Amino acid sequence: MTPGPDLQQLINTIKADAGSDDELEQLAAAASTISELTSTGDAALGFFVDRARGAGKSWVEISAVLGVSKQAAHKRFADSWTSKPAFNRYTKRAMAVVKAASEVARGDNHDYIGTEHLLLAFYAEPESLGTKALLHHGITKEKVRAAVDEVNPAEEPTDPPKTLDAERPPFTRRTSHVLQGAVGEALTLGHNYIGTEHLLLAFYRDSASVATKILLAENFDETAAWTALRALLEEATK
Repeated sequence: MTPGPDLQQLINTIKADAGSDDELEQLAAAASTISELTSTGDAALGFFVDRARGAGKSWVEISAVLGVSKQAAHKRFADSWTSKPAFNRYTKRAMAVVKAASEVARGDNHDYIGTEHLLLAFYAEPESLGTKALLHHGITKEKVRAAVDEVNPAEEPTDPPKTLDAERPPFTRRTSHVLQGAVGEALTLGHNYIGTEHLLLAFYRDSASVATKILLAENFDETAAWTALRALLEEATK
């Protein structure tokens, strides 16, 4: 196991970041650093809990590994599967994808937004990093549409017509999990915004979702996604 920084190393780093011998400025730097470390640590732990849940591990198994009760583990980590996504840090393109997912679901006459609708919605923003990564790997809209139709085809209009949410169909539990998980992916990359690249990586937090199964069937696993996105991010930075 790779050791983290010891106390003295952390203190030295904080002092250097403060850039001052003033005790209050050093305290402020310490508070900021510890807050960031706590947020990052929580996000990292949540990431691996998400992976365990997505792989079908029970809360009993997860709580045993963490050394806490099942109730404590569930209370701390279950929100990403159930709570409403916070969109305040989503980029315009990421929000456009979320909005397009609603239109995809409506077009299929589905009264919910699943991960498959979210994946198809990426193609509404062809210049986004997430969509470019898909296209560079040869995963076209047509391929995804065909794969979705095999497992969850569009429903025929009903008589009377199906009543759909006036604003948008609700997200499924798995879709909410992806939208929440994108926040953790952004933290992993040290970004203070949520883009389509983070949404794409968040699919891999749940190996049982329709979207993830489609990506894996196209030989586009998490490692391939990371590689493609890193190259695109480096290019964008240049």
